[in-house]
Amino acid sequence: MLWNVDLTLVDVAIVSRDAYAEAFRAVTGRPLVKLVPPMGRPDSEIVFETLAVNGILAEDDHLPRFLSALAAAFADRRGRLAKEGRMMPGARDALKSVSRLDGVAQTVLTGTIKSNAVHKLKAFGLDKYIDFELGGYGEEPYPKATLLQVAQGRAKQRLGTPFTAANTVVIGDSTRDVQAAKIGGAAMIGVASGRSMASELREAGADLVLPDLSNASEVVAAVAGLTSPAGRKAS
Repeated sequence: MLWNVDLTLVDVAIVSRDAYAEAFRAVTGRPLVKLVPPMGRPDSEIVFETLAVNGILAEDDHLPRFLSALAAAFADRRGRLAKEGRMMPGARDALKSVSRLDGVAQTVLTGTIKSNAVHKLKAFGLDKYIDFELGGYGEEPYPKATLLQVAQGRAKQRLGTPFTAANTVVIGDSTRDVQAAKIGGAAMIGVASGRSMASELREAGADLVLPDLSNASEVVAAVAGLTSPAGRKAS
C-alpha cells in the first residue's frame, strides 16, 4: 500500500509555503514571489519550476542546496503543523483499518522529500502506520511512475516477494497519482479530497474513486477488492 501524503492524508500547505519561502531566500538571496502549485509533482520538480518563474537560472548545485534548506526550514516549523494544518477526514481510521489486513505493508509515494514527509505524518500521529524505508520521495530524481517502481523494488528487497499491479495499491488525490499508478504498475484508488475532482480521477483511469477517507470500511473493502489474498500474504 502506497499513500500519497498531501491532501490525501494531511494538509499543511501554509507551513510548506513558509518553508519554501525561507529556503528560496537562503539559496538565492531573494524573496520568493511565486511558488508553483504542487499538483502532485515532486519537490525536485517544484524547485526547478519555482526558480524559473522567479527569474533564477538553475545551476548544478541549486537543487541539493534548495532541498537541504527546505528540510531545515520545514524542521524548524514542525511545531506548527498540527496547529496550522489538518489531518484529512478519516485518515487515521483508514490507516489503522488497512493495517489490520493480512500481509499489508503501508508506506508512502509522495512528492515530498522524506524528512518532511515524516514530519507531516508524525505531527498527526500517523507515522506509526507507515514503513518509511519502503517509500518513494520527492528528492529522488525520478518521475512518479518510476518512483513507484523504485518503491516496489525496495519492498521486494525487504519483504522478499515481487510487487506488481496484483498486490500493489496506490491511494492518492491527484490525476498525477493515477497516472503514476497506471504507468508504474499498481492498482489505484482515487480520493476526491484534493485538487482533482472525482470525474477527473475516473477519467485518468483510477480503478475506484472515493469522496474521502471518512468511511474506513469502504477503504478496506477497496484495497481488498483490488488485491489478491495470496499477494497480500506474500507481502
